[in-house]
Amino acid sequence: MSLLSLDADQLKELAERTRKDYEALKAKGLQLNLTRGKPSKAQSDLANDLLSLPGEGNYTDAAGNDLRNYGNLDGIREIRELWGKLLGIPAENLLAADGSSLNIMFDLISFAHTWGTNDSERPWGQEETVKWICPVPGYDRHFAITEKFGYELITVPMLEDGPDMGAIRELVQDPQVKGMWTVPMFSNPTGVTISEEIARELASLETATPDFRVVWDNAYAVHTLTEDFPQILPILDYAREAGNPNRFWVMSSTSKITFAGAGVAFFASSLENLEWYRSFAGIRGIGPNKINQLAHYEFFGSAEGVRSVMRRHAALLAPKFDAVLRILSERLGEYEVARWTEPKGGYFISLDVIDGTATRVWELAKDAGIVLTKAGSAYPHGEDPNDRNIRLAPSLPPQAEIETAMDGVATCVLLAALEKLGA
Repeated sequence: MSLLSLDADQLKELAERTRKDYEALKAKGLQLNLTRGKPSKAQSDLANDLLSLPGEGNYTDAAGNDLRNYGNLDGIREIRELWGKLLGIPAENLLAADGSSLNIMFDLISFAHTWGTNDSERPWGQEETVKWICPVPGYDRHFAITEKFGYELITVPMLEDGPDMGAIRELVQDPQVKGMWTVPMFSNPTGVTISEEIARELASLETATPDFRVVWDNAYAVHTLTEDFPQILPILDYAREAGNPNRFWVMSSTSKITFAGAGVAFFASSLENLEWYRSFAGIRGIGPNKINQLAHYEFFGSAEGVRSVMRRHAALLAPKFDAVLRILSERLGEYEVARWTEPKGGYFISLDVIDGTATRVWELAKDAGIVLTKAGSAYPHGEDPNDRNIRLAPSLPPQAEIETAMDGVATCVLLAALEKLGA
């Protein structure tokens, strides 16, 4: 059954019932928030042992360097080797920095804009126009960086196995297209993981400009919701084999594994790209927080130690995701007014409602005390041309609040759909 299959009397009856449900929802005086993909308190508690690390009197690395002092822009060798084994990247191609990979991404764009990349004829800021490819739905904070620099953001659809390569192949023939954003595993917000076929094609693309860069933000590489950890594709190997070793800027971090903003971020790329990055980053700062890096190394112990921590995260997150999916199915499935992703990892569920109603759903939920990420947030400039997408973030609230919120969201989706039909 769908709304379109109901006769006039059935539609009227459903509309009256749904409006009563909505008024009852507002009467509850809720104050619930599903806006951002933050770890819950229980997840943060998993890393509390970090607060007593490194152990007393332990402030040197394996090479005997005093980590309390300045220096070592690359980060300590131990954490780079550990994370390199996790991602399948040699330590030589991996830098360990301070807590946020978003900071590194901003720096990379800023450096390229001001001085150009190691493959640029001129600084990007001296180009008449810089264009940037944005798979959608996508990560709003990615888009915000390139928006800040005034770049023209060009959207391409995110499909079931990655971004639309047909569209990308055409776009990269324009020399003003300098790069693209990607979240290759459990992407934000759809949960899509890029296939090997698409990854290899991105690595081998013939582009009109030699300084085309792909930001390969592997933020959710180990953020499974099951016992399984998908293969992390060796994208730097693909790029080198394809003759484009400088194409990828690879990101990773511990931000949703240990403490958000107080973890370790990682930047991996070709040796030439890393040397280019150091030439600016070494002036911007003298070195990262190496004591914190040692603490993380002691906390994890090994790549398998990271996966062990992530299984504990999954045990906390999976029931919340299951609740969201169950309620959406129970409340909306029969009416065919929405569709949603069923991710195996990451932090989000992407909800598509009837075209032209996402903003109304957001408004109805807000008026009922349920704050959602604003409709359109997963698109550049916050503008979803179809007004259909809403990103759901179930991680932070307690389970009971998620169930209450999602039941309310389902009522709002149904009411907005009925209003669209004039019922």
